[in-house]
Amino acid sequence: MGSNRMQKEHNLNVVCVPKTIDNDLGATDFTFGFDTAVSIVTEAIDRLHTTAESHNRVLVCEVMGRHAGWIACYGGMAGGAHYILVPELPIHLQDVVDSIKVAHSRGRKYSIIVVAEGAKLEEKESIKDENLDAFGHVKLGGIGETLASLIEKQTGFETRATVLGHIQRGGSPTAFDRVLATRFGVLAADLAHEKKFGRMVALQGNKIVDVPVSAGVDSLKTLDMDLYKVAQVFFDQPKVTCEV
Repeated sequence: MGSNRMQKEHNLNVVCVPKTIDNDLGATDFTFGFDTAVSIVTEAIDRLHTTAESHNRVLVCEVMGRHAGWIACYGGMAGGAHYILVPELPIHLQDVVDSIKVAHSRGRKYSIIVVAEGAKLEEKESIKDENLDAFGHVKLGGIGETLASLIEKQTGFETRATVLGHIQRGGSPTAFDRVLATRFGVLAADLAHEKKFGRMVALQGNKIVDVPVSAGVDSLKTLDMDLYKVAQVFFDQPKVTCEV
């Protein structure tokens, strides 16, 4: 976004690489940083399973994702979460509560709920901090704690929230991200050497290509709903009784 403005408003020569853990840039299948964040979320959820099961608790894990639920969906699926909530869809609290109750009635006395920080309760705003970040964005956060409180109140099951926060952004990158960043960097250097400015490198399929910077930032790449439908297969739902 910043590079696009520098190019348009200040006529600067730029070549961009798509770096964001949210994976919400257009024209590229993946951004580097995303795979690392998902791996950290997955490991955290794996660890939460132990505590949730041993203490018969519902645990809500809040992960990053301001406007797009890529981290929540990928991390939740990989970590075996029982319900995943994303910014693209309003949270229907009753559906979550019913899912937890169904799981308990079937003998599983714990649940793991993954929620993106930007997810909104139905007919309510995101839980927001009045302060702005360095980019002028309203700070998000708090949906995990709010959701945990509501779930405990409506189910009677002990519920706790875990906010991963900036843990997702640090540490050693995965092998996938290291290789992807290297491939991006090589093409970016070639573009600069050839004076092909105003371009962004991108991953499309297995190929590293270059596209206009505007293609990456003009529109937000939100979560693929087909992927979310795959995740929904594993949400606990009430049994449907067919009437003849």
